[in-house]
Amino acid sequence: MIRRPLSRRTLLRGLSGVAIALPFLEAMEAHASAPAAPKRFVFVFSANGTIPRAWTPTGAETSFQLGRILAPLEPHKSKLLVLDNLDMESAHHGPGDGHQKGMGHLLTGTELQEGDIFTGGDSEKVGWGGGISIDQEIARRVGQNDRFPSLLFGVQTGGADIWSRMSYSGPGSPMPAEDNPRNAFNRIFGNFNADPEGLAELRFRRHSVLDSTQEDFKKLKARLGSTDLQKVDAHLTAIREIERRLDLEDQAVGAACVKPAQPGTLDHTKNENFPAVGKLQMDLLVMALTCNLTKVATLQWSRSVSQVAFPWAGVTDRHHDLSHFGDSDADAQEKITKINLWYAQQFAYLLAQMSKIQEGDKTLLDNTAVLWGNELGVGNSHTRRDVPFVLAGSCGGYFRTGRYLKYTNAWHNSLYVSILNAMGVQTNTFGNPAYCKGALPNLT
Repeated sequence: MIRRPLSRRTLLRGLSGVAIALPFLEAMEAHASAPAAPKRFVFVFSANGTIPRAWTPTGAETSFQLGRILAPLEPHKSKLLVLDNLDMESAHHGPGDGHQKGMGHLLTGTELQEGDIFTGGDSEKVGWGGGISIDQEIARRVGQNDRFPSLLFGVQTGGADIWSRMSYSGPGSPMPAEDNPRNAFNRIFGNFNADPEGLAELRFRRHSVLDSTQEDFKKLKARLGSTDLQKVDAHLTAIREIERRLDLEDQAVGAACVKPAQPGTLDHTKNENFPAVGKLQMDLLVMALTCNLTKVATLQWSRSVSQVAFPWAGVTDRHHDLSHFGDSDADAQEKITKINLWYAQQFAYLLAQMSKIQEGDKTLLDNTAVLWGNELGVGNSHTRRDVPFVLAGSCGGYFRTGRYLKYTNAWHNSLYVSILNAMGVQTNTFGNPAYCKGALPNLT
């Protein structure tokens, strides 16, 4: 008897319509790969530069000590890539002052547009950012089928101007962050219900798959040789084991993916509520990722030229005012260090919450690239050289973490190429290609 080749799309189908994909068999033309856990990208912003001597680690690539500012990240050290001496090269070209270029170029890697609304240094006038931002490029490539292609969370980001916008859907098209946690909750979770009964029904249907496909399997056996029969038997046995593990994982996901409590009423614009609003936004962000409502999110703490005061960190002066004092002013340097240390503590909280979410043998953090960046390297000089970047999470094992990397003549657009590649987007450029050298070396 001549056996016709089976399609690689052959399925065992039961009466209920459920189906089981088969492994690659000799009787097939090809096979399809198994689905993997989703990868995510998160960008976290804080403003006005850093204090390099307090931020920069010491030691070698794999044997390093975190500086004072990054010390709160010690529990996550094995999940970090501390990236030293990256230049925002594109931000040294085109119109705008230091803060404007820093903010507009941070996620776009493209020159600002010319305009007549936002006044820069001297008589120079600028418009909005000139290209799509990295978060929106990723959302465009991998988030089209998600409930939310991206989510933008803010904490007192202020009005609609070049200093308050870092995400762009395209040239001249800024996207505002949502500053009010209550509004964010209503948009994301207002109609969301992580229904325990729905999860129970899903588990029941999974259990019914093998039982309901027995008749289909009997018909298939007549078309298979002994080698293929052994493969199918092994495949069905493996599925039984997978179903058992999925039951356990569903219980964990069911417990993790829950509708958060609606944030209480608080004035999200008041300086004293800055920490509380930030925590609410981080918790909403983590739950949105946990429930697979999006793969892309940003968290924007304040804005470029941020004037937030930090009395909870022992600093009552306004941030931007402090950033303009010289390096010789020890008091100002200490206060800016305390501000950045506080931001590092918030970043550590975000990473800790993501680490609590199990996804198979990995965590939510393991399957995500979480990048913390700034629009300036140092505030008093407005430099866009040596901009502080910390990458946490391996994006599903793509990045080799637990390292301190000090670069020479490397540009931040190349980092975004690497992140695009990690998210499954094959490209060798991002932003203005004149300021991109392909993927950043030594990350994978």
